[in-house]
Amino acid sequence: MNKPRKAVVLAAGKGTRLRTEGVDLPKVMRQAAGRPLLEHVLSAISFLNKEDVVLVVGYEREKVLAAFPDYPHAVQDPQLGTGHAVQCAREALAGFAGSILICYGDMPLMRRETYEALFAAHQAAGNDCTLLTAVSDEELPYGRIIRGSDGRFSHIVEDRDCTPEEKAVRELNVGVYVFEAAALWKALSQLSCDNAQKEYYLTDAPALILAAGGKVDACPDCTTEEMLGVNTVEQLKQVEQALRRRGL
Repeated sequence: MNKPRKAVVLAAGKGTRLRTEGVDLPKVMRQAAGRPLLEHVLSAISFLNKEDVVLVVGYEREKVLAAFPDYPHAVQDPQLGTGHAVQCAREALAGFAGSILICYGDMPLMRRETYEALFAAHQAAGNDCTLLTAVSDEELPYGRIIRGSDGRFSHIVEDRDCTPEEKAVRELNVGVYVFEAAALWKALSQLSCDNAQKEYYLTDAPALILAAGGKVDACPDCTTEEMLGVNTVEQLKQVEQALRRRGL
């Protein structure tokens, strides 16, 4: 029996490095292949009803909400990290006890099939948290998935914090997850901002769930193309080219 499903799409960012062209838009409203980045993402998760998709908005949120008025939303202000962004959506998800997809409004290359595969893997394994990962031989600045001697997920190490041995790990954290609601809210309540950025990181949540006795695993069904997010003008051009190749 399928569990009820909802999604939280993180869409609060300013996109400072995209503003070199003088375009006054929130990052997720920048266009690729003639459509806002966020529209590509929402299209990929359209197997969920609009009322089950919560947009976490922040910078110039009125522009995002005007473009996507049919979606419930939560406001992140100030912006204190990805964990904090998801916490902002808690009220909009009050009373929900199923599975929650967490994804990003600036990752327009993620395919519907990949999101559905993540949900399927999560339910089939009975996990409390399932991380989407990609295996790549490229040197990419993503967190590494560290597994124990039994092959099971242990924790994530951010790229900048990796030892040489960890740097050699080829399984990368995409930043997209499915959580069971109860496990998610408990883990987020335990997050700390004791780091250089003074932010609450969603990447800490899987290890907290594991430490509490929950079941966490990784689903390596993502491609390196799909995991590309848009933070710079160059990345926006890359995304545009990839979408054009797909005929989108």
